Amino acid sequence: MTDQEKFFSDLTGVGTRLRTALLTPMLALITALLIGGIVIAVTDVDTLRLWGDSPGEAFSETISTVAGAYKALFVGAFGSKAALSETLFAATPLILAGLAVAVGFQAGLFNIGVEGQMLIGGMTALYVGFTVDLPGPVLIPLVLMGAIIGGGVWAGFAGWLRANSGAHEVITTIMLNFIAAFLVQWLLKTSTFQEPGRTDPISRPIDSSARLGRIFGGDLRVTIGLLIALAAAAFVGWLMYRTTIGFQFRTVGANADAAKYAGMNVTMLTVGVMATSGALAGLAGANQLMALPPHQAQVGFSGGIGFDAIALALVGRSRPVGVIWAGLLFGALTAGGREMQGAERIPVDLVEVIQGLIIVFIAAPALIKAIWRVKGDTDEQSERITTGWST
Repeated sequence: MTDQEKFFSDLTGVGTRLRTALLTPMLALITALLIGGIVIAVTDVDTLRLWGDSPGEAFSETISTVAGAYKALFVGAFGSKAALSETLFAATPLILAGLAVAVGFQAGLFNIGVEGQMLIGGMTALYVGFTVDLPGPVLIPLVLMGAIIGGGVWAGFAGWLRANSGAHEVITTIMLNFIAAFLVQWLLKTSTFQEPGRTDPISRPIDSSARLGRIFGGDLRVTIGLLIALAAAAFVGWLMYRTTIGFQFRTVGANADAAKYAGMNVTMLTVGVMATSGALAGLAGANQLMALPPHQAQVGFSGGIGFDAIALALVGRSRPVGVIWAGLLFGALTAGGREMQGAERIPVDLVEVIQGLIIVFIAAPALIKAIWRVKGDTDEQSERITTGWST
C-alpha cells in the first residue's frame, strides 16, 4: 500500500468512526421518541376507547396527540428566549454534577455520592455566603471555594476509605449520602443556619452580593452559573487529557496494579480523584443556593440532581463535551416537560419515561446498530466504567 493509499484509508476510517459516533446517539434519540410516542398513545384512555368504534378517527387522534406532545416539548425547551433560558437554567447544575460522576468513571470509580456532596458543598457555600461581608466580585469566588472544599473533603473521605481499607466507594458514598442528608437537616435547625423567627428547617438567605447574576437580566433565569459549568467542563478536559495527574487518574482506573508497579501513589491518586469529583459536586450544590431563588437551604435542596447525574454521565460517555450535551438534553426535557404537561395534558412522569428510554438506548449502542442495521465498528468493545468489586 502506497503512502497515498494509506492516507485515504486512514481518512476513511476516521470518517466512518465519526459518522458512527454521531449517528448512533441520534438514532437512539429517535428510537426513544418513537417508543415514547407509543407510550403516550397507549396511556390516552379517551382515544383508546375510540379504537373499537372508529379506528380511523382513533388513529388520527393518536397521531395528533403524539405530535402535539412533542411539539410542546420542543417549544417548551427551545421555542422562545424564555424557553431556552429555562433549558440552560435546568442544565447548569446537571452539567456540574454530571462532570463529578464522569471524573470518577474516567478513573474507574463509581461516585454515587454526588447528592450528599452537593448538600455538604452547598451548606459550606451558604455559611461563607452569609457570614463574610465582602463585595460580590470577591465574595462569590470565596463562596465557590467553600463549596469546592466542602464537597471535596466529603468525597475525599470515601476515596481514603477505598484506598486504605478497600471499602468500595459505592457503599461508602451511599452511606455518606444518608449522613449528609441528616446532617443538613440538623444544621438547618441550629441557630447558626436557621432563619431567625422560624421553627422549620429553613436557612437564612445567602447574602445578595453572593448570588449569581442573570446573564440576560429581566425574567430570563439563566445565570453566570452556566459559564461556571462550561469553565468546569473545560478544566476537566484539560485536567484529564492534558496533564500528568489526569493521565495518572486514568491509569489507576484502567489498572491499579500496573499504576502501582509504574511507581504511582495509588492511595493519593484515589483520594485525589474522589476529591476532584466531590469538588465539582460541591459547585453544583452551591449553584442551587446562589442561582435559585429564594437563595435559602432547606431539606433536600439538591433536588435529586446528584442521582440524575449518574445517568447523565453515562449518556455523555464520561467525556466533558458529552456531559455538556447530555446536560442540555436533560435540561430541555425538564423545561419542555412542563410545557408538554400544560399544553397537551401529558403527565410529566412520561417525560421521565422518555428520558429513561434515551438513557437505555444510548447506553446500548450495539442494540441501536442492530435495530437500524448501522455498519461500522462492529468489533468495538464497550468501555469499562468502574473497577470490579474485587479490586
